[in-house]
Amino acid sequence: MEEQIAELVAKVAALEAHRVSSNTIAAEVYYYLTIPLMVIIHAGFLAYEMGASRTKHVLVSGMKNILAFAFMIPTFYYFGWFVYWAWQPGIIPTAESWQTAIDFASPVGEVMGPSLADHSTGVFWGAFTLFACTTASIFSGSVIERIRMVPFVILAIVLGSFAWVVAAAWGWSAGGWLVTGWGYHDFGAAGVVHMVAGFFALGVLINLGPRIGKYNSDGSANMAIGPHNLPFTLVGLMLIIVGFFGFLAACVIYPGEGWSWDANQWANIYGGPTTLSALAFNILMGMGGGIIGAWCITRDPFWMMSGGLAGIISAASGLDIWWPPMAFAVGFIGGGALRPLANLLDRFKLDDAVGAVTVHGTIGIWGVVSVGIFASGYEVGGGNTVATSFIGQVIGAVVMFLCGFVPGYIVSLIMKMCGWLRVPEAAELAGLDTTKVPVSAYPEGIPPSSSPAE
Repeated sequence: MEEQIAELVAKVAALEAHRVSSNTIAAEVYYYLTIPLMVIIHAGFLAYEMGASRTKHVLVSGMKNILAFAFMIPTFYYFGWFVYWAWQPGIIPTAESWQTAIDFASPVGEVMGPSLADHSTGVFWGAFTLFACTTASIFSGSVIERIRMVPFVILAIVLGSFAWVVAAAWGWSAGGWLVTGWGYHDFGAAGVVHMVAGFFALGVLINLGPRIGKYNSDGSANMAIGPHNLPFTLVGLMLIIVGFFGFLAACVIYPGEGWSWDANQWANIYGGPTTLSALAFNILMGMGGGIIGAWCITRDPFWMMSGGLAGIISAASGLDIWWPPMAFAVGFIGGGALRPLANLLDRFKLDDAVGAVTVHGTIGIWGVVSVGIFASGYEVGGGNTVATSFIGQVIGAVVMFLCGFVPGYIVSLIMKMCGWLRVPEAAELAGLDTTKVPVSAYPEGIPPSSSPAE
């Protein structure tokens, strides 16, 4: 009998070890697969940005986007990931938080390298790196056709490997001071990613100035300066939406691991329970609401498709708690507001070539504040988090605005004062592809469309 009991105990232990190992591998694979899904976001931004450029600038616009993506990887490895850990839980690093960053994110430590005992660091770092790349791509499209390449790359690094990371440490972790002190809730990063990137772009645009010929003598926008390939731009926007399913999937915490909030329940980044089912409902409803809202207001294909992205951003902060019709409603409002809000920038002659400030920045405010309006008082976290509130969401929105706008404005102002920010007028008029790259995007030209039969 004792031998049989010992044999059963051994079998149970083996089964438990197998279960634990299987869960760990499944968690690792889950986050690993969100990374290539998020790369689709950048394929989308690439198409979006190149389609929105005029033919004489299209290759430089694409190169700029790809270089931002490439530079973000080593800079986030060497200091971006470290910043995320060092800036928790207070406004500035402490000796304790600095040590935590050394333990979990030192680029010269063993933790930031291959280890058979570590199934989480690499995939978490990879997912956060792609979040960082997303901020740079959001900024990239707004400044096409007139910014110098090297200053752009430096600005992208400041945004992607520092500015948004500080915002994430404060408001996108269970220990951040915005979360523990004010109940800030931003599940899908409407503030942490979209607002920071959108308003960083605004700060740069103020110093960069509009494209030559963008505004007429009466102050109206010159409609002749527009996308050279609108179908390409629309496909890019759709790819961005596809990629955001990976982005938002990476915002949930897999159960059953040592770093998980619960043994059996998916959780948001704050420790509150959620499910992938909730995301499926609300991502799709928010997207649908945004497209329909933008179409109802504009009938314009560019803004209609941008409305899908705006709808997801509108619903993003509360994706884990919205009832699907509410996700549709906040998405509809966000999509409908897009074009009127973009027109405000034109009144101030702020030339945002792809609407990034509006789609990501201003609509990001709506996404953050909508949680305070419609979900105030919810307990949606674990640990030291507190209930959501309207005041907490407003304070969070203000912080996100400042995290983006202030570094974007100051760094670009220094570059402008040094005469380094913008390409020479002659190069802009001739076309950046002509002056900056050795090949042509369309060496045989683009034949004009035939006239319709009468």
